[in-house]
Amino acid sequence: MARAPKDHKTNALRELDAAGVAHEALFFDAEATMTGVEIALSQGEEVDAVFKTLVTVGKSGEHYVFLVPVAAELDLKKAAAAAGEKAVSMVKARELLPLTGYVHGGCSPIGMKKRFATFVDETAQLFDAIYFSGGKVGCQVSMAPDDLALVVPFEYADLTV
Repeated sequence: MARAPKDHKTNALRELDAAGVAHEALFFDAEATMTGVEIALSQGEEVDAVFKTLVTVGKSGEHYVFLVPVAAELDLKKAAAAAGEKAVSMVKARELLPLTGYVHGGCSPIGMKKRFATFVDETAQLFDAIYFSGGKVGCQVSMAPDDLALVVPFEYADLTV
C-alpha cells in the first residue's frame, strides 16, 4: 500500500471526515487498465468485499447509483426494479465527470456533485467492512456497510446477474 499523496483528500474523504464516520482511506499504485478484481487481489482484499460504483440513468431521466461486487455484473432489470423504473442504462463514460465530479475508475458513492438515489447489493451485508472507490484512481475507502448509510442514504437490493 502506498503512502497518501499530498493531494490525497477527495470529496468523498472530506465528506467522511466532516461527518466523523469511521473509515479507512487506502492508497495504492493503480494502472488505469486494472480491473476491480485485479486491484482487490493486488491489495490482498477479499474480492467479494470490494464494490464498484456504477451510475445509471432511468427511462424517467433520473440518475441512480449502484454498488455491486467488482467481480459481478449489474443486472439492469433488477436495477430498474429496485429504482422503480421501467428501465435503466449505464451513463456514458464521458458524462460521468460533469454529472458526478468523478472519473471512470475513481467514482465514489460519497461526495458526488448531486446526491442520487443509491442502491447497494445485498451481499455487502455479509461483510464487517467493504471497499469502494475513495474518489480517484488509486484510492479506496474501507468501512462498515451500514456506516455508509450515515453519509449516503441507500437501500440494499439484489442487483447482480
